[in-house]
Amino acid sequence: MLQIISLVVVAITIYLLIKQYETRMVLIGSGLVMCLLALTPMAGLDAFSERMTSGSLIQAICASMGFAYVMKYTECDTHLVRTLTGMMSRMGFFLIPMTVVVTYFINIAIPSAAGCAAAVGATLIPLLIGARIHPAIAGAAVLSGTIGSFLSPGMSHNAFVSNLYNEVMVGTEGFTKMEVIDLIKHHAPTSIAVGVIGAVSLSIVALVRKEFRVELAEGVEQGAEVKEKPKANYLYATAPFVPLVLLLIAGLTNWFGAVKITVPSAMVIGAIYALVITRCNPTTMTKQFFSGMGNAYGDVLGIIIAAAVFAAGLKVSGLIDSFIFFLTNHPELARWGGTIGPFLMGIITGSGDAAALAFNETVTRHAADLGYTIPDLGMAAAIAGALGRTMSPIAGVTIVCAGLAAANPVELIKRTAPGMLIAVCFVALFML
Repeated sequence: MLQIISLVVVAITIYLLIKQYETRMVLIGSGLVMCLLALTPMAGLDAFSERMTSGSLIQAICASMGFAYVMKYTECDTHLVRTLTGMMSRMGFFLIPMTVVVTYFINIAIPSAAGCAAAVGATLIPLLIGARIHPAIAGAAVLSGTIGSFLSPGMSHNAFVSNLYNEVMVGTEGFTKMEVIDLIKHHAPTSIAVGVIGAVSLSIVALVRKEFRVELAEGVEQGAEVKEKPKANYLYATAPFVPLVLLLIAGLTNWFGAVKITVPSAMVIGAIYALVITRCNPTTMTKQFFSGMGNAYGDVLGIIIAAAVFAAGLKVSGLIDSFIFFLTNHPELARWGGTIGPFLMGIITGSGDAAALAFNETVTRHAADLGYTIPDLGMAAAIAGALGRTMSPIAGVTIVCAGLAAANPVELIKRTAPGMLIAVCFVALFML
C-alpha cells in the first residue's frame, strides 16, 4: 500500500514539474511526503543535510560559476564569440553546421545554455538570416549547439557523477579516485558525436525543407540585419579557456609535477589571468566571482539537494528497491529507462536536470548490478536529459533562440527534433 501511495506522489510530482512549478519546492515537498508516509521523516532531512556539504560538488560547481560571472563582467566571453564568428559571413549554406559547431564550442566556455544562446545568437542568428537562411533554421542552429557544456568542468552533471562514482567505489579493489576531468575524457567521444549528429541532421533538414535560400522579408536587404560589431580582442578571447587548458594539461601530462590542479584552482587562475589582461577593477571582479559562487549554490546545487531529498523518499518507500530488483531481472530495460526517461522529462518540463539528477541519485549508484558503470549510466542519463531539453518548446534556451530569430519556438523544435531523436538512440545504443 505504501508503494502504491508513493507512486501517486511521484505522478503528482511529474505533473507539477510539467506545470512549471518551482523544481526545488516540488522535489523537496514530494520527498518529505514520502518520508512521512514511511514514518521516517528524518530520512529526507538527513539527505538534505548530507548533500548540503558535498565538498567536491560545491568546489567544482561554485568555482566554475564564479569564473563564468568574471567572464561576463570582463566581456571576455563576448570577445570569444566575436572571434569565432568573425570569419563566417561568406560560408553560405555551411553557415548552418558551422553555427552548431561554434555554439557547441563556446558552450564549453559558457556552460549556461540560455546564457550561451543569448551571447552567440545575438551575432549569429542575424548573420544566418541575412545569408537567406530561414529564421527557424537560424534559431535551431544555435539551439542545437547548446549541448557542448558537457565538455566543461563546470557542468553540474560532471561533478555529480564523478563524486557519485567516488562515493560508491571507494574501498573497492583497484579503486582510483575519478576527477571531473577524467570523467570528461571518458564521455567526450559520445558527447562530441552527439554534437556532430545535431549539426549534420539540422543541415539535412534545411536541405529537405529548402530553407537555406529563402526570400527575405519585404524591405529587408541581404545582410541588412547584421549590425556592425566592435572588433574582437583575441587576447581577451583566450581567457574563457584558460581553466580547461590547465585541467587538460594536468590530466594528460606531468608538466606541473607534484602540483595538483583542481577545478577551483584552475578557475581562480583563470580569473586572475582575466584580471591581468583586461585590467578591470579587481574589487568589482572579486565581488562578481563570489556572487557567481553564491548563485551557483542556490540555483544549481539547490536542485541537487532537492533531488537528494526526493531520492530519500523513494528509497524509504521501497520504490527504489522494487525498481532495482525489476531492472536487475531485466537489465536490458535500464539502457532505455536511463535515457528515454530523462529525455522525455526534458521535453515536457523544459529541463532535463531534475530527472537526470533524480535518476542518478537513486538508480545509477546501483549501475554495477545492472551491468553498467556509474560513469556510463550517469552521463547517458544526463546527456539524454539535455537532448530532451533541446527539443522542448518551453525550455528557456528555446525561448531565447526563438526570440532572437523572431520565430515560434515550436518551429525551432520541428527542426531540432530529428537530430535529438537520433542522438538519444545513439547514446542508448553505443554508450550503454
